[in-house]
Amino acid sequence: MSPLKSIIAFGLLITSAFSFGVAHAETKKIVLVAGKPSHPPRMHEFNAGVQLMAKCLSGVPEVDVQFVLNGWPQDETIFDDADAVVFFMDGGGKHEIVQQDGRRLKLIDDWAKRGVGLGFMHYGVEVLADQAGNEMKRWIGGHYEHLFSCNPIWQPAFESFPEHPVTRGVEPFEIKDEWYFNMRFVADIVGNRSDEAAGIKFVPILVAVPSADVRDGPYVYPRGPYPHIQASEGRAEAMMWTVEREDGGRGFGFTGGHFHDNWGNDNFRKVVLNGLLWIAQAEVPEGGVKSSVSASDLDANLDPKRSRK
Repeated sequence: MSPLKSIIAFGLLITSAFSFGVAHAETKKIVLVAGKPSHPPRMHEFNAGVQLMAKCLSGVPEVDVQFVLNGWPQDETIFDDADAVVFFMDGGGKHEIVQQDGRRLKLIDDWAKRGVGLGFMHYGVEVLADQAGNEMKRWIGGHYEHLFSCNPIWQPAFESFPEHPVTRGVEPFEIKDEWYFNMRFVADIVGNRSDEAAGIKFVPILVAVPSADVRDGPYVYPRGPYPHIQASEGRAEAMMWTVEREDGGRGFGFTGGHFHDNWGNDNFRKVVLNGLLWIAQAEVPEGGVKSSVSASDLDANLDPKRSRK
């Protein structure tokens, strides 16, 4: 082989290796963790929900979406090399993340320190303050706190959005759900405007003003009303928010997701799918994630539950 041909061949080899490395580096792994079945049919359908989200993201290039069903995985190697982990499950004192005497909390904290994106959805945003409140503030900027936050079923109108990758392609919408609000945010910020606190860049994504009737309750549990919730009449509240952490990682909290059929709403679905990509530091398409969901998709993978009379 002539010297010129050798140089060209070597150049092609280096280019090919570099291209392979770049493609591999750009592939983002997202792990969706579903909680165990709870609530009546078509509510808290965590297993069906993560499978539906995975299906909606299946056509997004350079993204590898994997899911775990029925709680914390027995084989934790699924978390290896994850760019983002999202928890869609029941919370409170029996939250999956607080089990094993804090071992799981430490594991997730180690992920966060490495810049892994973290997301918590619906009941999954609730923890007991003395169990995991500080961790949740560090990871995603806040959490639901019993008797401080509230959980009415209502229909907020999300009419405007910040300039943010998670809002790409999202149009104004309103939808009935068990939208929690009055979260316990980091540094006790209200959370209805962008802010920076404790090394966290905080941006509210879905914001609306609950009516006086919504603030008066009833809430799902305890029924309320809570005087401090009533006292904030007229104040806008955040029901989805994002954070950028000092460790380089990202996070989000999303308080909707009680009613499974809400995944059929294009904008409800898009803002969450965009959020999944964003916390994994994958590119969010200019018009947001495009997906479609049919009635059969919504009926797929539902947990076998008995209706409550």
